[in-house]
Amino acid sequence: MNDPNGPMIYKGIYHLFYQYNPQGPVPGHKVWAHSTSTDLVNWTPHVPAIVPSQEYDLNGCWSGSVTILPGYKPAILYTGAGPQKKQAQNLAAPKNLSDPYLIEWVKSPRNPLMASTAANGINASSFRDPTTAWVGPDGRWRVIIGSKRDRMGMAILYRSRDFVRWTKARRPLHSADDTGMWECPDLFPVSARFPVGLDSSVNGPNVKHVLKVSLDDTKHEYYTVGTYDSRADTYVPDEGSVDSDSGLRYDYGKFYGSKTFFDSENNRRILWGWINESSTVDDDIKKGWSGVMAIPRTLWLDKSGKQLVQWPILEIEKLRTNQVDLPNKLIEAGTVLEVPGITAAQADVEVSFEVKELEKAEALEPAGTNPQMLCSQKGASAKGGVGPFGLLVMASKGLEEYTAVFFRIFKGQNKYVVLMCSDQSRSSLKNCNDKTTYGAFLDVDPLHEKLSLRTLIDHSIVESFGGGGKSCITARVYPVLAVRDGTHLHVFNNGAQSVGVPKLSAWSMKKARIN
Repeated sequence: MNDPNGPMIYKGIYHLFYQYNPQGPVPGHKVWAHSTSTDLVNWTPHVPAIVPSQEYDLNGCWSGSVTILPGYKPAILYTGAGPQKKQAQNLAAPKNLSDPYLIEWVKSPRNPLMASTAANGINASSFRDPTTAWVGPDGRWRVIIGSKRDRMGMAILYRSRDFVRWTKARRPLHSADDTGMWECPDLFPVSARFPVGLDSSVNGPNVKHVLKVSLDDTKHEYYTVGTYDSRADTYVPDEGSVDSDSGLRYDYGKFYGSKTFFDSENNRRILWGWINESSTVDDDIKKGWSGVMAIPRTLWLDKSGKQLVQWPILEIEKLRTNQVDLPNKLIEAGTVLEVPGITAAQADVEVSFEVKELEKAEALEPAGTNPQMLCSQKGASAKGGVGPFGLLVMASKGLEEYTAVFFRIFKGQNKYVVLMCSDQSRSSLKNCNDKTTYGAFLDVDPLHEKLSLRTLIDHSIVESFGGGGKSCITARVYPVLAVRDGTHLHVFNNGAQSVGVPKLSAWSMKKARIN
């Protein structure tokens, strides 16, 4: 499985569609698999909603979105891969609106609705992944589709009055040089005043917009915060919002093809993302599956207005059991302290760190602007001044294997800089796995704020949220020794400066019912 498609809530039931190859754990002809839930935690599978059946999608029913039309009618827009993988956009609707599970979907006889032609200048092999549509001030629907022209990535804009006949706009909603193909674009409004979600068609005062794109070249996603002019149909990133691979990301680890939706019953915007594998294709075939979804996240605009904040959905806390609290501790230099009493292979950990003195912070070199490179050079075992300190998760008894999630504080030119890392270099004795170390800078002031970290651990998945969700890193690890009951959890400090841990709570996590 890969990209999440068309997540929505309909008659109190959450729906997730996703890219799925029924033939095996490798790329192939994709269908829209379909599962439903009443709580976003426990999921029931259904038959695939859309499968290849027409010439325009015979090579796969690729990614897309759901829009709720007037009369409370869901509609799917998806990319069909036709002959020679020529890409076009298609419509499907539920066969029976009285069925809350929406099991059967019917393709429109007018498909394909949006296709490449000699006249419209669209690259037929780079034209995919329609967004949730929204309504402009003129009452017409808008949708964007990812594309490229040479090395310029772009979001092609279409408009429609009836959701069937679509007209391409003269210019893209937005584009950026030298970014390559834009996959899975997502445009949505965020409130500049309150941490709540907004319907996709909302605009006006105190509303900003977010444009996220998934970069086919690098397999990274980035987003910008900016302004959507609904009359000119243009999007302009705010000053300082970087429009390239070095810009802000939802997640600095394994996280791609993401999609948000507005949960109208709980006034929140929820983010779904795909976590791909760190194992080899041969290993994927042996285990019989590949690809999982990350825990759904609620997201909102940070009070600075410059970035998003993400947090695991509240419902996931229903799986918590057997809480363990570590009393207020001072972690001296060189200390590794085990957190006992939890199932460390399946856990939820919340910890905060306090650093009273920063004189020992290392100077940040002028070249140290790439956080991932910095984390690779200065991993968990590289002793520093203030840090590395954090958690050793998925750790074996003798620490032959562990994944380290940690902070390190540097002295910048006029402020202290906090680096957050997820170090997989010791995650497995198996050397054929991808053991990339990930990193992000965290926009917090260590002089006046505690450094918080929440990590969700689920056997091969480590999702970490730093600074209350300002930076997130997801890792995929396959230990050999640190499995099931052989898994341990530690707090560590490998810096010269002592670090306070005013609060640590950890929970064993019950199993969700997943398909």
